[in-house]
This record gives sequence, C-alpha cells and structure tokens, in this order.
Amino acid sequence: MSKTSLLSGSSAPRRLPWYVRSAARTWTCAPPPADVRDFHAGLPGYTPTALTELPSLAAELGVGRVFVKDESSRLGLPAFKALGASWAIHRVLARRTDGRPVRLVTATDGNHGRAVARMARLFGQRAQVFVPRGVHPAAVTAIEDEGADVVLVPGEYDEAVRRAAEAAAAGPDSVLVQDTGWPGYERIPGWIVEGYSTLFAEVDEQLGAGAPGLVVVPAGVGSLAQAAVTHYRSRRDGAAATALLSVEPVTAACVLAGLGRGEPVSVPTGTTTMAGLNCGTVSSLAWPLLRDGLDAAVAVTDADSAGAARDLAAAGVSAGPCGAASLAGARAALTGTGAAGRRRALAVGPDSTVVLLSTEGTAANPHAQEQR
Repeated sequence: MSKTSLLSGSSAPRRLPWYVRSAARTWTCAPPPADVRDFHAGLPGYTPTALTELPSLAAELGVGRVFVKDESSRLGLPAFKALGASWAIHRVLARRTDGRPVRLVTATDGNHGRAVARMARLFGQRAQVFVPRGVHPAAVTAIEDEGADVVLVPGEYDEAVRRAAEAAAAGPDSVLVQDTGWPGYERIPGWIVEGYSTLFAEVDEQLGAGAPGLVVVPAGVGSLAQAAVTHYRSRRDGAAATALLSVEPVTAACVLAGLGRGEPVSVPTGTTTMAGLNCGTVSSLAWPLLRDGLDAAVAVTDADSAGAARDLAAAGVSAGPCGAASLAGARAALTGTGAAGRRRALAVGPDSTVVLLSTEGTAANPHAQEQR
C-alpha cells in the first residue's frame, strides 16, 4: 500500500512522497556469497569504513542511537561504488581464459564510472565511460584522471546506459560493467550488488551484538538498496526485525513510483544536486527484492539534502548530497506531521538503533563543494 503525508519544516506544508509495506519484514531471501569480504580484504588499501555514532541526531530523531556509515573514503575513492566495481571486474576477468586485455564499458553519473575506471587500471585493463548531461565537469575530469576514455552523452542517464550497452556489444573484447540490470543483462549487475555486501558485513561487526532497528539507504537504480535487502532479509539472527527505508530525490523517484504502482516504471528525471541518485528507471534485477523486502520509501528535495549535509559536516562527517540523503530521509520519515504513523509502520521507538548509509563524501560531488 502507499501513503502520502504532510511534511512540516517550511512556511507552507508540502506533500511528503511516502510508501510503506508492513509485510516486508516477514519476507526472506538467499544470502550473498560468503567470499566477497575476503576478496575485498585482499585489495590494496582495504580497511573498513567508519561507523560513527551521533548522539545529537538520536535526540533529534527520538531514537536510542544513530550511526552513520561513512563511505567518504573507500579503497582510495570518495564513495562506496568501488566495492561493487572491483568484485564484478574480478568475476569478469576470472571467466576469461584467453588472456587478452578487455575494454570495460559503463555509463555513470559520477561515482560508479570512476570506480570502474580505477579498478580497470588496478587490474591492467582499459575503461570507456559514458557520461550523461548534467554531470559536473570536475566529476568528468576525475574519471578521465583514472585513465578512462570518457564519452559525453547529450541526454539523460538512461540514454547514456543505452549508448554504453551498444558500444560494449560492438567490440569483441568489450564487456559492459553496468550497475543496473534489464532483461537479458543481469549477471554483471548481480555481481556488483554482491560486492556491496561487504559494507553490511562491516556494519554487523562494528555494531556487535544485535541488529539495527532501521537502516536508511539512498537509492538510484536500487542496487545498494537491493544489497541491503539481501543482507537483512537473509539473516537468521533476529535481523528480520530491521526495517529498511529507501530515499530518492523528488525529481527522480523511480523506486518510490514503482512501489506505489506495484510494478517497475520509468520516470522523467530533472536536475538535482543528488547526481548519483538521478536515475529514472529501477534495475530489473533489484526490483523484485525492493518490491518484497523494502519496508518504506520516501523522496526528498535538494534543500533537504543540503541541510542534512551541513549538519553532518558540523558533526564531523563528510557527506555529499547523495550521502546526506539518508539523514534527510530519516528526518522526513521520523519527524514532522504524520510522523507517529510512519514510526509505527517502521517499528521505530525511543530505544531503536538507526543506521544511515552516507554513500559519498563531499569530494565525490562537486555540487556539494560549491554549496559549502
């Protein structure tokens, strides 16, 4: 079922885009592969990213504890994407027996393309990255600095994905390494999602005993949210009680729209500082798990994200607009008009532990640097 509520905090209340599914915590799925974490631990520069407790946010949100999983420095890059790109490229290369170099092709709105380019260089391969309009020039330069061949696309993200797929299909030694799936292309996106499982394994170790009451996940095409669902809905140690909330920009809320309709939909995208979440079509691979395993979804504005980023910075956490979206979404869900009903739906109370996934630092998003 879906709901629409009011969100306070401005001179005139605005409608809060909101969806909730009460049965999500009873749904289960298979776990991710057990060897992903060991693979990442063997990469140069691997170390678990910080899980930072922020008591001031716990007081604001009316919960017991709030932790931020800070992905501002992951394997030498300022975002979590290297986890998925490295594991997927490792699996791609392991399946090739001829020893010839491969061109790794992808489309990106920033962080994924840079991660593919970095990992291609680490593994001695070439990378070609298709970039849609609206991506900051500094982000394009960062991808080029990793040694990738960058192709600028005068269209939206979905058009860049189409162009990348065509380019990969045209080259005999080219492989598409895309973090969204569609019918006929789901194996490699599945490996990317498997790579993200390391992030959640780290959270388990860092929290110790017990599972969080709520995990808040920024969602673009839905791959990280899929990894969250896979992790928490496959555990058998009480983690089934963990509620999962996805957060998107109001200008590109394809997950929220699909959940409301009960089927995947493509939505037109607009301009947003949350560039990494500016995706109009949910991954076909992610969709069944998001439909069945997400407890709730919410959409937030650029202003919501910017305010959250400033507050996280004041608390010592570097968060770009996409990373700060998790705090903006938690605020939208747990505070303001109608919050009591939303909190009941998520089973969040004064003793709950909340984990916010801050998926990128300010260095990953030049828009964030301009706003400081």
